[in-house]
Amino acid sequence: MENKKMKKMVVVYYSWSNGNTKRIAEQLVNETGADVARIETAEPYRGSHEEVVEQGKREVEAGFMPRINPLSVNLADYDVIAIGTPTWWYTMAPAVLTFLTTNDFTGKTVIPFMTNGGWPGHVIKDMKENCKGATFAHEMQIQFDSNGKDHLETSEDVITEWIEQVKVELNK
Repeated sequence: MENKKMKKMVVVYYSWSNGNTKRIAEQLVNETGADVARIETAEPYRGSHEEVVEQGKREVEAGFMPRINPLSVNLADYDVIAIGTPTWWYTMAPAVLTFLTTNDFTGKTVIPFMTNGGWPGHVIKDMKENCKGATFAHEMQIQFDSNGKDHLETSEDVITEWIEQVKVELNK
């Protein structure tokens, strides 16, 4: 019988305010043994929460793509790339758009996941449209408190089931 090697996965995510996307990314990493890389803007967002929210709105509306720092990993080393983003004005955070449009995902399986406060918008659709060459699997929307806090609304059981599906993907 052929001995199949487990696929190698990295979780790449962007998280800004409450760390909700970071929390889900870390849970995925802890359960799967994947590597992890955080997307960081070259120029950090500054100001109050309200000021950054307004800046984010302007950036999303303009299709702005901020410069991002190089990742701590080489995407070529991975078969599966889980990509996480918070929802910013019904789509992905601008830093994630930069990441997606500046990388080639040909031959990779991409697992898009997003966190939101009750308004998921068209994040996953937008992510897929900007992931050149990818095959997609196990997309996930995870809802947190609608007041912008860190209270999880999506059931832990749903997240656990999603992570189990990802594990099956890694062993295909």
